[in-house]
Amino acid sequence: MSKVLNVTNLSAGYKQAVVLSNLSMSLSEGETLALLGRNGVGKTTFINTLIGATQWHGGSIELDGVAIERWPSFKRVSDPVMGGIGWVPQERNIFKSLTVHENLTAVAQKKANAHAWNTQRVYQLFPRLAERKANLGFQLSGGEQQMLAIGRALMVNPRVLLLDEPLEGLAPIIVEELLQALKRITKEEGLSAIIVEQHPQMILAISDQALVLEKGQSVLQEKASVLLENPALLESLLGVKR
Repeated sequence: MSKVLNVTNLSAGYKQAVVLSNLSMSLSEGETLALLGRNGVGKTTFINTLIGATQWHGGSIELDGVAIERWPSFKRVSDPVMGGIGWVPQERNIFKSLTVHENLTAVAQKKANAHAWNTQRVYQLFPRLAERKANLGFQLSGGEQQMLAIGRALMVNPRVLLLDEPLEGLAPIIVEELLQALKRITKEEGLSAIIVEQHPQMILAISDQALVLEKGQSVLQEKASVLLENPALLESLLGVKR
């Protein structure tokens, strides 16, 4: 499989504060990577750096072999030639004064591709959104807002999808629904994804690779199955028990 994302010796942070230091990783086409680590180790900063929302200090970010570390955020999302990066931030950031349908169409990037994402395909993925497409963003439950945030990110038809704690604070039934949707997006649709999550077993089960951060640096990039099958290693890295 070809590499869709290559990060080499990346250093970044906020203004002069360096949070990530000499971080390297890679993501293959159609691969899902679980981004793991204890609180405060730089996971969200890494996601924000990929989308262009932090201060870049050094190193490279290559999307399909093209260096994008100096690109503004809007170009990383919607480059007309190569496609870009879909982002689902921890805060979701949906447009609460717009309807569900308007949230989706406001960011849509048309692609001449039979498998391109459009509103119909998003509604098939999340039938709840189809039922509520005339509702305003603030009228949705937390789970529905998360579905809308994911659907909106898909509407830019990204090469890589970034999700920052997509299961946080949601009821178990909604968590299971979202996990099935993420599995479909990645395993069946073949979209490359990086997922940050505080419940590692849930995400490792639908991931191909895992990247563990510690103090802004990569300490392990390994097959997700290795961590799932080795609870002692997972506990030593993250302080969690299976």
